[in-house]
Amino acid sequence: MKPQTSPQPRPLNTLRHALPFWLSFALVPVALIEAAFGGWTLLLLPLVTWYLFTLVDALTGLNLENADPATGDDELLWYRRITLYWPPVQIALLFGLIAYASGAAHLSGWEKVGLFFGMGVISGTVGINYAHELLHQRNRTERFLADVLLASVLYSHFRSEHLLVHHRYVGTPRDPVTARYNEGFHRFYPRVLWQCWRSAFNAEAAMQARKGNPWYARENPFWRYWALQAGMLCTAGLLGGWIGIGLFLLQAGVAIWQLELVNYIEHYGLTREHLGDGRYEHVKPQHSWNAAQKASNWLLINLQRHSDHHTRPDRRFPLLQIQDESVAPQLPAGYPLMTMAAMIPPLWRRLMNPRVRAWRKRHYPNILDWSDYNRGATPQPK
Repeated sequence: MKPQTSPQPRPLNTLRHALPFWLSFALVPVALIEAAFGGWTLLLLPLVTWYLFTLVDALTGLNLENADPATGDDELLWYRRITLYWPPVQIALLFGLIAYASGAAHLSGWEKVGLFFGMGVISGTVGINYAHELLHQRNRTERFLADVLLASVLYSHFRSEHLLVHHRYVGTPRDPVTARYNEGFHRFYPRVLWQCWRSAFNAEAAMQARKGNPWYARENPFWRYWALQAGMLCTAGLLGGWIGIGLFLLQAGVAIWQLELVNYIEHYGLTREHLGDGRYEHVKPQHSWNAAQKASNWLLINLQRHSDHHTRPDRRFPLLQIQDESVAPQLPAGYPLMTMAAMIPPLWRRLMNPRVRAWRKRHYPNILDWSDYNRGATPQPK
């Protein structure tokens, strides 16, 4: 797989070129149909996001084209609007469904659970992913919108953990969300739920300490995180009572599970070489799993071009570059299908462990003993 480079990169400043990435907005009417009719329609959101996009991936193939990375923000208007418009749409959908479903007599208890399972699929697959794009930008408006989306799933600390921990320590034992070789998702998930919150809190406390402040200083963003999350819970309660709070918590749990499934597959088994004294080599394209499937990249706004994201974290999603598979390792399928495989550890190991071993031989033929890396521990001098 070799990326295509064109002497005349395609234009990016029209709605027509950005339109495939707007497909996520089509999930909103699907959610409304589920709320109105219940029954078998409650299968639609999981079927569309997981299976339909996987099917379209198989039909449309790979996108190996790269846009000009020097393209300015003024030419990306229709791409930027996707992530700017989504937060109010998601918040309106979430709380509108809570107000509607909590008192909907035509929906049974289990149908309400199914509806908000689907809402969680939207919040996790689209909402947190768009928050990820927004939190990497430099202006306050976009970062605030990221905080709103993350608060709507009670995972606000993801911003601190991602910026201060993950991007710095990816591929090392200090990064909780780098899945260890042979670590199944069902072991990975409870581990990261605690370790990510703790590492995010400690990173922000350390930043305050460097400024001469205690952890509880006003500048600590955890105060903002807690206030926004409390506001979301109170709104759910006001609109739907205890049922509304329960439905809100359900969609948040599903969204977090979706996020951590993606985190699991993005760096599974990929480690940076330990140079001694707690130092590691710089992050390189070889330290992230990528996928070039068209449809899932439309849904996930090019998140699957993950190696380039780690090279330039603030690069906007339409400008992320696909790289040759000899440099940036490629998954056998797009993220939606791979996350489903990750839920079945024997299948996941069968698919991925041979690829990790081949990756090791290609990039680190000098490392003969991988036992410490496999345990997620810092290798000690032999």
